[in-house]
Amino acid sequence: MLDQPERHNTGPRIVCTRAGMVLGARSMLPIVPSMAFFAIAVGTLAAQRGLSFGEFALMQGFVFAGVSQLVALGGWQDTWTLAALLGILAVSFTINSRMILMGASLRPWMKDQPFWRNALSLFALTDANWLTAIRYHEEGGTDVGHLIGSGLFLWVFWLAIGLVGYGAGSLIANPRAFGLDLFMPVFFVVMVAPLWKGRRHTLAWGIAGVVATILHAVLPGYFYIVGGALAGMTIGAFYDGK
Repeated sequence: MLDQPERHNTGPRIVCTRAGMVLGARSMLPIVPSMAFFAIAVGTLAAQRGLSFGEFALMQGFVFAGVSQLVALGGWQDTWTLAALLGILAVSFTINSRMILMGASLRPWMKDQPFWRNALSLFALTDANWLTAIRYHEEGGTDVGHLIGSGLFLWVFWLAIGLVGYGAGSLIANPRAFGLDLFMPVFFVVMVAPLWKGRRHTLAWGIAGVVATILHAVLPGYFYIVGGALAGMTIGAFYDGK
């Protein structure tokens, strides 16, 4: 049973309501255009790589990993060798390892929730809904339905539009040609900015950005994601401890 709706900032009690789920889903609307073309591109690439409709539907529904799916499809092999398989696994792990830190950041909010709620929220966890949920919680929100609803909305949307892309062939194989890849970065900047709390965050954010930029320039692949996150986390933990 879902708890009865509770107004934000009325107390520390954590609830999970339908109203919170709807609010979370609505918070995802600004990134719908960007995500739509991204999902179409992934579906198109899957069709080009020879995946069947059923195979892609299972991948889209159970993997739900965005960039990791795109990278895996980019390196898809007609005949798989052990080395190729391990390479794809290593890259996918590297890209998605940021989820370890993101999941840990949710523990203060979700630690007393039932197992099924935590499992559902983590299955549907993405960069976008994690960011909006963290901002919502920082502003005093107590409804974990926000995180669950936003994640489930993105999951359903990702699955449906990806299947459309699979059937669309190569009509929009390169969203960058239309400048549509800017929707997601702009959305993140808008959502992250209010979370900045002055000098306490300046050092950690700055070092994370510098490390990520350097690693992106000197190392191939996606190691800059993990390196930047670990650098920022380390500095933030040291600063708080001090």
